[in-house]
Amino acid sequence: MKILLLEDEIMLNDSIKEYLEADGHMVDACFDGKEAFENIQKTAYDLLLLDINVPGIDGLSVLEKVHALKIHIPTIYISALVDIEDISRAYDLGCTDYLKKPFHLKELSLKINRMRVNDAMPQLHLRLSKNYSYDQEHNRLLFKQEPQVLTKRQSQIIDLLARNRGMVVDFEQFSEYVWNDYFVDNATIRAEVNRLKKSLREDIIVNVRGMGYMVEKYT
Repeated sequence: MKILLLEDEIMLNDSIKEYLEADGHMVDACFDGKEAFENIQKTAYDLLLLDINVPGIDGLSVLEKVHALKIHIPTIYISALVDIEDISRAYDLGCTDYLKKPFHLKELSLKINRMRVNDAMPQLHLRLSKNYSYDQEHNRLLFKQEPQVLTKRQSQIIDLLARNRGMVVDFEQFSEYVWNDYFVDNATIRAEVNRLKKSLREDIIVNVRGMGYMVEKYT
């Protein structure tokens, strides 16, 4: 998973990052809320781990600002605050869980794994690369969280590939989904896919010779 960590205590930040990376996750560590908010706008994350009392923008306001941009990412708060008002606000903002400091790193790992097993993390945004993601809810391609302008046919091609990440989409599937089963030869499909590839800023569409195309799963 791609995780953003917001924690201003240097030793704790380092410990969490090291532990989660050893567990197979990718972690971007931030020490103030402004930096975290800027990163969230540029990168598609699977999970946010946010402290509340941090410099710049506090952790609660970070999530509030993120939601104002229509970006919804599962969030766990890690905080020493025990005031019921702070905890209530965190849940009102839509956080998935709240972990009180001090905590054992294994407890954090268990919470993350439990969320994954229970499918608590809505996969509304599919990560396709470092900068590209696909918004399933609104059927649109995003580059650094910014919607990209595509033709209707290009949008359908991306939709088909994104929803089938890691699998080859053959020419028959393109014909059925994009051209509504209207007779179209493979050369026409290749030409349309190539036009789309040329318009992208990262090479996310892979040509599988003699079979079709695919977008590999990004980890």
